[in-house]
Amino acid sequence: MDDAAVDRACEMIGRARKVVVFGCGREGLQIRGLAMRLFHLGRDVAVVGDMTAPAIGPGDLFVMTVGPGENSTALALLQVAKNAGATILVLTAQPTGRAAAFADSTLVIPAQTMADDQGPTASAVLPMGSLYEGMLLIVFEVMIAKLRALLGVSP
Repeated sequence: MDDAAVDRACEMIGRARKVVVFGCGREGLQIRGLAMRLFHLGRDVAVVGDMTAPAIGPGDLFVMTVGPGENSTALALLQVAKNAGATILVLTAQPTGRAAAFADSTLVIPAQTMADDQGPTASAVLPMGSLYEGMLLIVFEVMIAKLRALLGVSP
């Protein structure tokens, strides 16, 4: 992975007034874990779909994971965030997918997803997006370690 891109993502999170996160399915479970860790660091964070999720706007960061590059829910939410003036960080394995076009910054997770788990492009024994989802956990924990140092938060 591009360590400089991970650092840029951490800087975006550190600068944001508020961070709002979203992912579908099992990616959603992983990004909820990131939200909890950001809360532990004292960040103002919310998960799209939770009853207490606030509106998003300028100064806020929308973090979306969409490994396969696009789905209708992701594209609709990205448009809402863009229209509201939020900064957008997209995590994906498909940087040429339609979701990345909305991003102010893209963090590429080089792992198999449902977009490439069949035929000659299949690279993992794990089904569908399992490899990508596992990579998210690792990347998020690395990001939290970097953010802890960046924000000066003690263990």
